[in-house]
Amino acid sequence: MLELAAVQGVSVPTPDTQDSPLAIRGLTVSYGQKPAVFSVDMTVQPGAMTAIIGPNGAGKSTLLKAALGIVPMVSGQVTVYGKPLTEQRARVAYVPQRASVDWDFPTRVIDVVLMGLSRQLGLLGRIRARHMQRAADCLRQVGMQDFADRQIGQLSGGQQQRVFLARALAQDADLYLLDEPFAGVDAATEKAIITVLKSLKDAGKTVVVVHHDLATVTDYFDHVYLINTRKVAEGPVAQAFTAESLQAAYGGRLATAQIDQISHALG
Repeated sequence: MLELAAVQGVSVPTPDTQDSPLAIRGLTVSYGQKPAVFSVDMTVQPGAMTAIIGPNGAGKSTLLKAALGIVPMVSGQVTVYGKPLTEQRARVAYVPQRASVDWDFPTRVIDVVLMGLSRQLGLLGRIRARHMQRAADCLRQVGMQDFADRQIGQLSGGQQQRVFLARALAQDADLYLLDEPFAGVDAATEKAIITVLKSLKDAGKTVVVVHHDLATVTDYFDHVYLINTRKVAEGPVAQAFTAESLQAAYGGRLATAQIDQISHALG
């Protein structure tokens, strides 16, 4: 059964929480006395690519981290495919912001990707030929097969981001959550990443991305979630990514010309 999500006065159907890869209800997170995210609801569409967008400090990354249990919630409920995250962790892959990773840690690229196979390796962590082949295949998907033996700290920012995407691919998850994967990367890396993400969607996977570039939302994503501490809008790009919702989310931080340009692109 479908419920209705209010999107700037427009009712947009969203999937029931039991069918949703990620359903969030009443989520509140505070840093000190100031709420970073306040009483937020979100229902992710299965088999789609969803962008989480909003101004700096709006709570985009916090929303994702709280859903994953990385930062504590004050209140709220999160389910993954209708069950608590603790029961569904094997179905979820996460790519953190590149800036949050210690790139000085001495490890090879192939070893980073093998970390995505930790559940398959078990307690003894015995790496077999099939595990190495799987890691190599994932590196090939992101165009990093020639860097397998390179130290991760020796790579460029874009190359590091590709390696972390390869680690997520190795998990063979159903739900992929990425925090600003295109931030600070070159055009070739961005193209490589979006190609992989679209292939995941084509394979029936669900992809949720914290995203900052409004100009690419209509090209990259099916659904959009706008936030500025509270939820502003949620739904298919054509219905929720509007001048009204952008103005509500960004206010004076977004130039009128930018809003008009986006509105024109949407027709």
